[in-house]
Amino acid sequence: MDSPTIQYSVVLEHLVGEKRPIKELSPGVMGGLPVPPKSDEQKMLERGMESCAFKSVLACVGGFVLGGAFGVFTAGIDTNVGFDPKDPLRTPTAREVLKDMGQRGMSYAKNFAIVGAMFSCTECIIESHRGKSDWKNAVYSGCVTGGAIGFRAGLKAGVLGCGGFAAFSAAIEYYLR
Repeated sequence: MDSPTIQYSVVLEHLVGEKRPIKELSPGVMGGLPVPPKSDEQKMLERGMESCAFKSVLACVGGFVLGGAFGVFTAGIDTNVGFDPKDPLRTPTAREVLKDMGQRGMSYAKNFAIVGAMFSCTECIIESHRGKSDWKNAVYSGCVTGGAIGFRAGLKAGVLGCGGFAAFSAAIEYYLR
């Protein structure tokens, strides 16, 4: 039996070198369902929807809607809506109650929108910078957001806001993942 000798360098060239055959890694070849290639418009739309700006705007709009609903709901439950301290026996009119509900809804909507946009933007920036998508991004973002909001009231409030938002973000990430 005369077998030719196989050189290690020749085998290595065929496995990882220039002579290595390029295999098609489409899902159809690998056992999955075939997926048509994406058009340039689809790729552009995906890049836009994955951008930090889009995520922040979406969180801002969502926070505004959710905050507005929450504010109107809490104003509807509150017994002091439309209450006049000068005349405690007077029953408020429907117009006064609706005005208070609208004011509280708008106040909550603005606050929720700001918090949502800040959190979403910082989380996206941190995730892009770290190159990882894990629970730490939400904790860091919670700390930045809580610290920035609390810092308006002083250093101690900023530190407490950072810790509180970070702990809340960690709890939510633990629950969701």
